[in-house]
Order: sequence, then structure tokens, then C-alpha cells
Amino acid sequence: MPTTTEYAPSVQTHPNRMVLGERAGSEAAAILRDRLAEPGTARIMLAAAPSQEATLRALSHAEGIDWSRVVAFHMDDYLGLPADAPQGFGNWLERHFVANTPGLVFERMRPDGDPGSEAERYAAAMGDEPFDLVLLGLGVNGHLAFNDPPADFDDPRAVRVVQLDAVSRQQQVDEGHFPDFESVPPRALSVTIPRLLDARVVIASVPGSQKRQAVIDSLERPIGGEHPGTALRRHPRVHLHVDVESAPV
Repeated sequence: MPTTTEYAPSVQTHPNRMVLGERAGSEAAAILRDRLAEPGTARIMLAAAPSQEATLRALSHAEGIDWSRVVAFHMDDYLGLPADAPQGFGNWLERHFVANTPGLVFERMRPDGDPGSEAERYAAAMGDEPFDLVLLGLGVNGHLAFNDPPADFDDPRAVRVVQLDAVSRQQQVDEGHFPDFESVPPRALSVTIPRLLDARVVIASVPGSQKRQAVIDSLERPIGGEHPGTALRRHPRVHLHVDVESAPV
């Protein structure tokens, strides 16, 4: 669905991150209910981060969703951590979302194997169909998933092995996931930007003052890989939820 045409995301500002999560989660639930009113399954792509916790909580508690008809994927995970490491994004989603959505099919990355082979396997698991819904955030450096700047908006692959830049690694420390910079794995698996945005609807939950500049850059900078979040303006249906701390004005 992404094109070279520029679109204006719908931006909603909320008083705090809890209200942001409730509104974004309610919006996501309505989209899923509409999709599930038709035959077949719904396909969703999830980010794993503290910024997503309130949104995912609201979505998991929404009524009228048959989770047995939903297949979920996640957009990135660290390489080099033990399989049961709590910082692993698949593990995080298991705790914060999958455990609260009985019947959901969760297609996890397997980051403890050969990275190149796993990138290919996960790309095949996602298939070629668009996602019905993508729930994502923005990194401090504007990254989408772990597509740090300079990001490739036309990457031909669906999943890549990536090197995390210093800003991304420090963000993981600042958010309390790791005790220090050296503990943060330098590599990860990441769904690429073209595959991530091959979706009917994208909902971005971006609370907190540390994300304000990323929001401004994503909305105002020229579209290009130096500011990965600007890729959101290449999609016709992006709903950006911010709080008063992250709002661009």
C-alpha cells in the first residue's frame, strides 16, 4: 500500500499516556471488529515497547473480538540474548498481550538460531498479504521497528539482520531494559519499512517527552531515510496518537 505520494497522518493529542492507550486501543479494536465481520482471519503486526503497553492493554480487554481468528506477528527482536530473556520482544509480547488474548495465534521470531536463515523463515511466515492492522511506535531517533537512520524505504527484503545504532541502544538503557549500554545487543532482526507499511491501517502510539522531536521530524522533515518516521507519510491511513508531552505543538 505505501506509495511515493505524500499523505498527512491523522494526529490525535491526549492528556496522558493512559488516555492515549485507551483511545488507540479502542480504535484498533474497532478496526479488528470490522475486519472480523467478514470471512477469514485478521493479520496484525505488533511493536513491543513500554510506549505500546497501554494501547495493547486496552486492545486485549476490548469486547467483541474473536482472537482465535487473529494472527499476530512482531516487528523485531534482539539477536544474542538467551531464549528466555525478559528483554526479548517476543517474550515481552507474550507477557503483555498474548497472555490476555486467548486463542490468538502468535507467530514469533526465533532469534536464537542462525540470523540469516531466521530472517528468511520469518519473511515466509508473514507471507505476501498486507496486514490488516499495524500497531507501532517511534524510536527516539525516529526508527520504525529497528530500521535506524539512514533507513531504506524501498528495501526489497521483508526481514533483515540489522546493526543497532548508538541512539537505539541507549534508548533501551534509558527505558530500563538493560543495566548499561554494553549489555544491549548490537544486532537484531527487523521487519523492513516497506513490509511493515504494507497494511490497511497503521496506528502509531507515541507518548512521552523523549519522543517529541521524533514526532516533529516525522511530520515535518522531508521524506527520506535520515528520518525513518517520515515513511508514515507515504501511507494513506496512519493514525498517530500522541500525548501532551510528545505533541508537536
